[in-house]
Amino acid sequence: MTAGRRFLIALLALALIAGLGLKRILRRQDRDSLRAVMVQRAGLSVSVLATGVVQPQNRVEIKPPIPGRAEEILVREGQEVRKGQVLAWMSSVERAALLDAARAKGPSELAHWQDLYKPTPLVAPLGGLVISRNVEPGQSVTAQDPVLVMSNRLIVKAQVDETDIGRVGLGQEAEIVLDAYPRERVSARVDHVAYEARTVNNVTIYEVEVAPGSVPGFMRSGMTANVTFLVARRENALVLPAEAVRQEEGGSFVLVPDPSGKGRPLRREIKTGISDGKRIEVLSGIEEGDPVLVRAFQLPKGGGPQGSPFSPWGRPGARREGRERPNQR
Repeated sequence: MTAGRRFLIALLALALIAGLGLKRILRRQDRDSLRAVMVQRAGLSVSVLATGVVQPQNRVEIKPPIPGRAEEILVREGQEVRKGQVLAWMSSVERAALLDAARAKGPSELAHWQDLYKPTPLVAPLGGLVISRNVEPGQSVTAQDPVLVMSNRLIVKAQVDETDIGRVGLGQEAEIVLDAYPRERVSARVDHVAYEARTVNNVTIYEVEVAPGSVPGFMRSGMTANVTFLVARRENALVLPAEAVRQEEGGSFVLVPDPSGKGRPLRREIKTGISDGKRIEVLSGIEEGDPVLVRAFQLPKGGGPQGSPFSPWGRPGARREGRERPNQR
């Protein structure tokens, strides 16, 4: 046998031994990387998140029926008014000019013309909230200038991605959190879902109107809001970490310890329910308190590299210990 053939055979033998050693190490590491978690009971909810803006559901600009001058503004911003309530008194251009001329002649002349030539009322077309007061007494206006702006109620218009719109429906429970008041949570329900999509930044979205059950006093039009739509909720459900459940061939299964404690983990088929992405509901296949194996992802101690098990120097920690040991006398 030539020297080259003997060298090749020795090289193949070394490769085979190294491969078998690596396989044993990987199997041992795979077993060691599994940790047991218990099936527990807990509340579980699934939700859809979206952002939106607080806006009036019906925003009405109240404009004067005639051009002229505002004589009196009877309401202020934030005030609740009823339908038909007089909000302001307006003078036409002619009446304003006449009163100014009468005022120059004295109080009696002014009172005479004020009683004879009545101002025009500005009336609330609906009951609601005054959200903007744009004119003050004595200011001249045209028929196109909104004197006041009203809203019957404030809502949040949320932008829901098309991939989530199928899980949002009328009357669905929701929760509103305003960026300006992150600790305040406002209960709400879905009041309307748009029938036509819009494209915002190359993303197809549907506009969903979310109506608070009771509009808090700190809510203002134009505020940015985060909306959580409740899709499903389970109380006292059997739950597992989502990473403990594996999907294969259209079914779900988990790994459980071998009862003898010596063999490989066993597969057990289960039936699952809802999931919030972190936890998953278990409907059947395992019971409360059963151990289930989950792969544990752990960083090396000390945060440093472990090194190759085939390195002649071993692990980096071992090299340090080997150098330091002669000094520890």
